[in-house]
Amino acid sequence: MQLLFGNEEQEIQATKSSSVREEIISGAQRIHVPEFLEKRAGDCGIDVKTISTYIDSFRYGAPPHGGFGVGLERVVMLFCALNNIRKTSLFPRGPQRIAP
Repeated sequence: MQLLFGNEEQEIQATKSSSVREEIISGAQRIHVPEFLEKRAGDCGIDVKTISTYIDSFRYGAPPHGGFGVGLERVVMLFCALNNIRKTSLFPRGPQRIAP
């Protein structure tokens, strides 16, 4: 895993023999164009009236914005040096699993 501190780049060994590169944080920016949101809702069969308050928030002043989220299960997986993220989840999903 690589960590950036200012201009320095440091390598940290996550396992005994090799460096593991895992995404633990992801982010995105919201689409903030009301006309595009209305078109996509219509294309997906969503009644625009049901989400009009959300769309209007961008029409009347909500600025473009984004966010990020930390994957706690990924952090635990790396911290515990586990080989599979399903080992850190209370209700792991898989192709054969129908219900928790």
